[in-house]
Amino acid sequence: MKNLKRQEAIFNSDEWLHNVAVDNVIFGYSGRELKVLLQQPFVLDKWTITGGYIKKTETIQEAAKRVAFERTGLKKLFFEQFRSFGTPARNTDAGFNAKHLSELTGIKVPADLWIFDYFVSVGFYTLTEFSKVEVKKGEIETDCRWWPVNDLPKMMFDHKMIVAEALKALRLHIAHYPIGYELLPEKFTLPEIHNLYETILGRSLDDRNFSKRLIAAGILVKLDEKRQIGAHRAPFLYQFNKEKYDEGLKSGVVLAF
Repeated sequence: MKNLKRQEAIFNSDEWLHNVAVDNVIFGYSGRELKVLLQQPFVLDKWTITGGYIKKTETIQEAAKRVAFERTGLKKLFFEQFRSFGTPARNTDAGFNAKHLSELTGIKVPADLWIFDYFVSVGFYTLTEFSKVEVKKGEIETDCRWWPVNDLPKMMFDHKMIVAEALKALRLHIAHYPIGYELLPEKFTLPEIHNLYETILGRSLDDRNFSKRLIAAGILVKLDEKRQIGAHRAPFLYQFNKEKYDEGLKSGVVLAF
């Protein structure tokens, strides 16, 4: 009942911009997989990117930050606007209509309600360290959880394409933005950073040359610590030298693979 009242309040509220929304693709990295945080809207059986409407009192950037904070509980996350999405048919989806929503919620939803209008969505991606996130679903959502980017569930609208475009943006930005730094924990193994870059770039990278280049540039620092992952497997841990990493991002040469 609380969800129904909240949904009805949003339907009838004049608090939101009616033709622009934000879709914030929140990426995390865990278990040697790049993951994306998705939400499942109340009464619908598909998933969407973590996003939402924009308040009339906030900027687009503030809306994207609010969405990230509401879902992760974290502030000061790295985020970047990568493109916008808008076609007359992008807000149509099976089950997302006035008749279906009225039947499911018991709320009289008018066919000309603003949520069915032509919506332009401003796409952002956000990078976060997976282990620090405490996932929180919204008031009108059934669920919110991480999904591997290579194994996404059934998604609404054009959101699967938006995830693909966000991943494409990561590939373009990886040499000039602190993507590895933001996604990896403070200490990591060489296979972990190697796998992260391979996953984002979507291709194999020579293991030896990859690590050799980053170590030679001083971007990776070997620690006197190991991670015990098996009876005879205990790889050394590494961490970023932030100063050298930032220098590498400025040139873009060292981190271009």
